[in-house]
Amino acid sequence: MAKYPIPVFHFTVQWGGNDVGFSEVSGLTQEVQVIEYREGSSPDYGPAKMPGLHKVNNISLKRGISKGDNDFFKWLTTISLNTVERRDLTIMLLNEKHEPVMVWKVLQAWPVKVEGPSLKATGNEVAIESIELAHEGLRIENS
Repeated sequence: MAKYPIPVFHFTVQWGGNDVGFSEVSGLTQEVQVIEYREGSSPDYGPAKMPGLHKVNNISLKRGISKGDNDFFKWLTTISLNTVERRDLTIMLLNEKHEPVMVWKVLQAWPVKVEGPSLKATGNEVAIESIELAHEGLRIENS
């Protein structure tokens, strides 16, 4: 039986213990910064490269706006003078049986940007809002 890659369109986000529907998730990126070092007495002309600090990007989540739902803006307004409500998120890529195939745990997330929809009188699209989250770590767990 052939193994096919999992498509990206079937996923769920658990937010505060509840499944929340999003149309797009991006920024699931981790990297390790490179430290270059060369000792003055080294016979090599190039520097040695060593692993440095781990870095994670902000995560962006997009969803359709529904009447009376302004949770993103409420969460953003909780930030004041170095105090913020932090939340853990779970993002799961699902297979055709709705079972998690890959799971990302986002640790200690908090909002840095909330963006409303672009309004256009001749538009025919769904109103989409987005939230950008800073966080303190991204773990991939076995499903």
